[in-house]
Amino acid sequence: MSTSAKPFPSFRAPVRIIPQRTGLLRRRPQWLKRMFDVVFALLLAFVALPLGLLIAGAIVLESRGPVLFAHTRIGRRNRRFRLWKFRSMVSNADEVLQAYLDQHPGYALEWRLAHKLRNDPRVTRVGRFLRKTSLDELPQLWNVLRGEMSMVGPRPIVEEEVSKYGPFFALYSQVLPGLTGLWQVSGRNDTTYRERVELDSRYIRAWTAAVDLRVLLKTVRVVLLGPGAY
Repeated sequence: MSTSAKPFPSFRAPVRIIPQRTGLLRRRPQWLKRMFDVVFALLLAFVALPLGLLIAGAIVLESRGPVLFAHTRIGRRNRRFRLWKFRSMVSNADEVLQAYLDQHPGYALEWRLAHKLRNDPRVTRVGRFLRKTSLDELPQLWNVLRGEMSMVGPRPIVEEEVSKYGPFFALYSQVLPGLTGLWQVSGRNDTTYRERVELDSRYIRAWTAAVDLRVLLKTVRVVLLGPGAY
C-alpha cells in the first residue's frame, strides 16, 4: 500500500517521515516491533520501579482512593482493553466533572470537542505534576507487556472518539495503540483533534523502525519540557 508524499502540519513537525510502502500492517514487521516492545518495556520498568513507588506514596498521602486508575480503550482489531495510569484525579471525579460543567456551561464545548479540560477541577496537585511530566502513564508498560499496546503508536481512544476518526478508524484499528507516538511529540493537546487524527494516520502509513526510535528519543524531551501536557 502506498501513499502520496504530504508534509506534516507546519505548526509542529519535529519528526520527519517520508511516506513509503508501509510495513506496519505486515506480519514480520509486527513481530519485530513486538519483540522490541517487550525488551524495551522490561528495561524501562526495571529502571522506573523506584520512581513508581515514590509516585504511589505521594498519591496515597494526598488523597483517598486507589493508586492506579483503569479506563476502557479501543485497541487493535477493535478490541476493548483496560488502560492503566497512576491516579491523577479525585476519587469522585465523575461527580466533580458534572457539577463543574453545570456551573460553567462554557466549558462543555471544550469537553465535547477534546474530552479534555485545560483547567480540570478533578485533577489533584500530585496529578497535575504527573500529567505535566507524563509520569501518570508509566503503568501502561504493563499494557505493553500484555500485548495490548506498543511503545510507539496512535494514542488509544475511547468509545466516544470513534466517530471523530471517521474513515480513519479502520486504519487505526489495524495496529496496536502506543504509549507514546507522533501526536505526543508534535504538540499533543496544543493540536486540534483533526491534526491528531492526521498524525496518527500518517504514522501508520509511513512507519519504519527508525521513525519509532526518533519518536522515543523526542518523547524524552517532551517529558522533560512538558509542552501541550495538561
